Amino acid sequence: MKILDMSLACGLDFGTSNSTLGRIGGDGQPQLLALEGDNQTMPSVLFFGFEDNQVHFGRAAVREYVTGAEGRLMRSLKSVLGTALYKDTTRIKAKRLGFGEIIGTYVGELKQRAETKLGDELTQVVMGRPVQFVDDDPVADREAQDQLETAVRAQGFKDIGFQFEPIAAALDYERQVSGEKLALIVDLGGGTSDFSLVRVSPERRGAGDRSGDILATTGVHIGGTDFDRLLAMSRVMPELGLGSLTKDGKRHLPVAPYFDLSTWHRINRLYDAQAIRDLKSTMREAIEAERVETMIMLVEDRLGHRLVGEVEAAKIALSDADLTQFRFPVRDRLIETEITAGQLGEALDGSVGKLEATIGETLRLAGISAGDVDSLILTGGSTLVPAVSGRLRALFPEAEVVRTDVLSSVGLGLALEAKRIFGA
Repeated sequence: MKILDMSLACGLDFGTSNSTLGRIGGDGQPQLLALEGDNQTMPSVLFFGFEDNQVHFGRAAVREYVTGAEGRLMRSLKSVLGTALYKDTTRIKAKRLGFGEIIGTYVGELKQRAETKLGDELTQVVMGRPVQFVDDDPVADREAQDQLETAVRAQGFKDIGFQFEPIAAALDYERQVSGEKLALIVDLGGGTSDFSLVRVSPERRGAGDRSGDILATTGVHIGGTDFDRLLAMSRVMPELGLGSLTKDGKRHLPVAPYFDLSTWHRINRLYDAQAIRDLKSTMREAIEAERVETMIMLVEDRLGHRLVGEVEAAKIALSDADLTQFRFPVRDRLIETEITAGQLGEALDGSVGKLEATIGETLRLAGISAGDVDSLILTGGSTLVPAVSGRLRALFPEAEVVRTDVLSSVGLGLALEAKRIFGA
């Protein structure tokens, strides 16, 4: 029987917002490798520096961008998998790069950093994936996984497996249970939300085939970046003219530029000469021309990602406060508005309703009721939003609520899955 050197196998959680890489340690337990200094998570961000001709990753990429270095920031790359946008290219100085190549560049950096830590080459990996990359489109969903596999294989991984992210979270949670439980894993990430009903127990931990323990799995393409977009559209974009009229009072200003400016992976589309000409044409027709002019300044100065970053910060602040002040300078002007927790809840109401409906479908597929669920396992950064967590808890008033480490549980579970798949 072949004995596997577990340093060759790993679990890789390539997330919309953050990524981790886990392996089995010498004690047989899963562990995450430090990828950026002492940090076990690395933001899924790249910055192509035009001044130094270097590619910066993670927190370093964010620092380069925030300090005003000339270049191109790429974030929320996972969101383009399986979509028409994946086939687009992005101009990096004189070159145009496809999204597959950009994703591969990021994954390759993770792999190289991990190999430096381990002193060995990683050749086998279990990748996490959402239950649905693309809602209600199995062809596009399969295409998304194929696109990710192609990007990962190009970085030198020879054996590649996939596991649903909520199942990976269940594998991590199962290490702490003392008896059998029916757990609903709620994984609300940056780009997708996944729900899985799983039977967990100490006796099941080492089983090779866990398919019988998975009662139902569903997912929907809603996540934290969608919450950022909804909050931006609701509270910030009106300060730039969204919802206002043309001078003749006959129509509202076009919505598309505001949608692009509120959506992480679409912001770069505005950094185009034609897009700016279109905005200037809109400004000439707008009754609130000064607001549109502020938007043009913002786009010309390439402040879009910083703006949405501040929206995200406001969303996070409202996890612990009922009110936050949003202020964002653009040249000699200030975008300023007040945002309350109630307003955030109103902005997210439709999306949270879709999450609830998807959970209902999960229960229906499993043939159980909410009262049958023993544990509600919350993982993913978006479960910290009170407008979300409060409604989730209300759906399962009798269940034990377990909040896992929102940034590590999937990576640890994927490491366990790598041991199962590639072990002796």
